[in-house]
Amino acid sequence: MSDSILIEPAKPFDLTLAPPGSKSLTNRALLIAALADGATTLDGVLFADDTRRMLEALQSLGFALDIDETATRVTVQGRGGRIAAKQAELHLGNAGTAMRFLTAACCLGDGTYTLDGIERMRERPIGELVEPLLQLGADIEYLGEEGYPPLKINADPQFEGGFVSLEPTLSSQFVSALLIAGPCTPRGVTITFNGKITSLPYITMTLKLMKHFGVGHEWGGPKNNAVRVTAADYRATPYTIEPDASNASYFLAAAAAVPGSTCTIENLGSESVQGDADFCMILGQMGCTVDQKTHSTMVSAPPSGRLRGVDVRLNRMPDMAQTLAALAVLAEGPTRIRKVGNLRVKETDRMEAIRVELVKLGAQVEIEKDDILIEPPVGNELTPAAVDTYDDHRMAMAFSVIGLAAPPGTVTINDPSCVNKTYPNYWEDLKKLHAAEVAGSK
Repeated sequence: MSDSILIEPAKPFDLTLAPPGSKSLTNRALLIAALADGATTLDGVLFADDTRRMLEALQSLGFALDIDETATRVTVQGRGGRIAAKQAELHLGNAGTAMRFLTAACCLGDGTYTLDGIERMRERPIGELVEPLLQLGADIEYLGEEGYPPLKINADPQFEGGFVSLEPTLSSQFVSALLIAGPCTPRGVTITFNGKITSLPYITMTLKLMKHFGVGHEWGGPKNNAVRVTAADYRATPYTIEPDASNASYFLAAAAAVPGSTCTIENLGSESVQGDADFCMILGQMGCTVDQKTHSTMVSAPPSGRLRGVDVRLNRMPDMAQTLAALAVLAEGPTRIRKVGNLRVKETDRMEAIRVELVKLGAQVEIEKDDILIEPPVGNELTPAAVDTYDDHRMAMAFSVIGLAAPPGTVTINDPSCVNKTYPNYWEDLKKLHAAEVAGSK
C-alpha cells in the first residue's frame, strides 16, 4: 500500500454492510476457548494484526488450532484451564488485549513465559494488572521499566486466586484479564471496585462471553461493587462472533456526515454485547435518523443536512472518541467529549493526536483534564491537510470520514496500512460507499 491515501468526497449513498468480526470478542473468545475443556469452533473470527498476535501466542503456549481464514473459522483444542508449554516467548506487537489477557492466563501455567511487544507497547502501563495478580499468588518480574512490559512470568501452583480490591483502572482490559483467568484458579476471583469502573460495557462483554462458555458470575458487596467468579470449568461451546461495532462506527459516521446518505450495518443491533453498538444513539443526538433493531442498525444523515455539536461522556465507549471528534469538525457548534483520559495510554496518546490533527484541519481544540473541547473551523471551511496516524488504526479510519464530507483534496491519510491492526480491508470497504451512490445524486 502507498504511504498515503487521498480521500475522495462521497456523493449521497445507501449502503448495507457487515464489517469483519469484533477484535474484542475474537481475542476474548480465542482465549476462553483455549481454557475450555474440549474443542470449540469459532465463526466470524477477525483475522488482523491484533488477533494474529493472539493466535500465534496460543500456538506458542501449546494449544492446537485449526485455522480457516477463508471461512473466518478457528477450532481451538482447549486444555481445561491448563497451559501445555513449559516455556514460551510471546511477541505481541501492539495488541493490548493480547498482552493483558495473556499476562493473566500465563499465570495458570507451570513454567516460564516472557511477554513483550513493540516499543509503544513498552510505554503502555501494565502495573495495575500485575499488582493484583501478585496479590493472587502470581510470580511476575519486570524485565525493563517497572510497571511496563516486557514481563517474565514464573508460573506455578501458588497462583490460587482469591480476593483483590481495585481503584479505578486505566483500562477495563485489566479487569477482564483477571475475570477470564479467575475460574481456572482453585479459589476463583472476587474483585471489589473502589470507585467508578472503567469502560464497564467491556467488562459486561467479558462476563457475557464467559457465561456463554458455562461460567457465571455474581455481583455483591455493600454497594453492589464486587464481582465474583468461582472456580469452574469453561465448557467447549460453538460461538459466532458478531461484526466489530467500533469499526462499524466509521460507516455509520460516514452516513451521518454525507448529506442524503444512509448506512445499514447487518448483524449488529440492540442485542449486541458490544458497548460501542450504542454509538448510533450519539449520532441521533447530532440530528441523524437512527433505526436500531435487534440485529441491525441504520443511520441516515440529518434531514437538515447539518450535524449539530454535542456534549457527551464517552467513558463507557472511549474507542468512539476519534469517530466523534471527526464528526465534530463538520458540525454546527462546539462538541465536548468528556471523561476520556484513558485515551492517553492507547495505541498512541489519542487525546493529543486528536488535538494536533484537528488543528491542522482548521479546528480549535482544547484538552481540559480528561475532556476534549472541539470548535469547528469558522464557516466549516476546512484547511487541506495530511493527517498523521501515529501507527493507530482508529486515527486513520476516523479521519477518513472527514474527507468523505469535505471538498476534493482536503484530507490525505498518512500510513494507511495501520488499519491492518483490526480491519485490513477497510479501504476496500470504504470504496463501497462510492459504489452505493444514490441514483441521480450530485
